[in-house]
Amino acid sequence: MEMVNISHETTEDAERRLLRVMTQARVRFFTGTYAFLEFPLSSFPGAVHPDALALVRDDKVWSQLVPCRASEQELFGVFRFHFPHGIDNSGFVGWLASRLKQRFGTGVFVTCGQHQDEGGIFDYWGVPASLASDAFAEIRALVEGSMVETQSTRS
Repeated sequence: MEMVNISHETTEDAERRLLRVMTQARVRFFTGTYAFLEFPLSSFPGAVHPDALALVRDDKVWSQLVPCRASEQELFGVFRFHFPHGIDNSGFVGWLASRLKQRFGTGVFVTCGQHQDEGGIFDYWGVPASLASDAFAEIRALVEGSMVETQSTRS
């Protein structure tokens, strides 16, 4: 099984390929806001929220991405891409993150996982909650625009 593709292509070819990837991936936009909440390593697994979308650790703490409305937390809007098996999505994270940075001035976070039965790699993306509706609209526009472009090149 190959998880990471290696491809040599022009910037224009990569743009076309990654726009095509957007039309083939399944995207889900999550309602509400999310935050990363930490707990010490010694509190695992009891402190894990059952509705956590992601769970990652370093040498001292676990950090979990959970639904949250607490204003004292840094809040994010979250969306997810599921990529079909065999698709070359190499460079997708950097490409889309750069587009969102140019359009909205914001960085993003991306947490990846794998689900073999659903094609393989999936990504959770987070943007500041204040920009979530605009970022979600941008993603929808890219997907819809890519679908139209893909269909016209097939005709």
